[in-house]
Amino acid sequence: MAQSRLRITGGRARGLPITEPRGTRLRPTSGLVREAIFNIIGDLVVDARVLDLYAGTGALGLEALSRGAREAVFVEGDGAACQAILQTIGRAGFGAQAKVVRGRLPGALASVEGKFDLIFMDPPYDSDTAEETLTELSERLEQGGLVVYEHGSRYNPPDRPAGLALQERRVYGDTAIGLYSLQEGR
Repeated sequence: MAQSRLRITGGRARGLPITEPRGTRLRPTSGLVREAIFNIIGDLVVDARVLDLYAGTGALGLEALSRGAREAVFVEGDGAACQAILQTIGRAGFGAQAKVVRGRLPGALASVEGKFDLIFMDPPYDSDTAEETLTELSERLEQGGLVVYEHGSRYNPPDRPAGLALQERRVYGDTAIGLYSLQEGR
């Protein structure tokens, strides 16, 4: 595992380095985009149950825990990345609040129980499972919750994937985020 320049940007673990696995090609969410996301969601993170899909380094879920989330579940398919997330969880003292599930999405959702207030989804930009995973999330989202879908800025995500509705889309250079909530009447 390699130490990195990637750090938690806010909350009680602010400044803590996030471990990045060696030999794994990841595209961690930049500090700028993470700060923008957490400025948008504001107090929704406090006491939230968080799901971090395609977790990579776990930066989004770790950031949520640092900023007051009650619990975070990380889902990642790469074993080295899972070990890196576990290392950072341990160093941050989040062991009692965090669970790491190793598995490929969307199938790995079967290993995750319950509903969530915040769901972060940061798949590889060329992922062929991202939209299929997105369509499964309405059953996992609490009423009033939010799905934050990070994607390439040239990609236009679906407006209404299976029970969700795109509320807003923001672009930050090559990165964009789509914010989804449950469709009205669900």
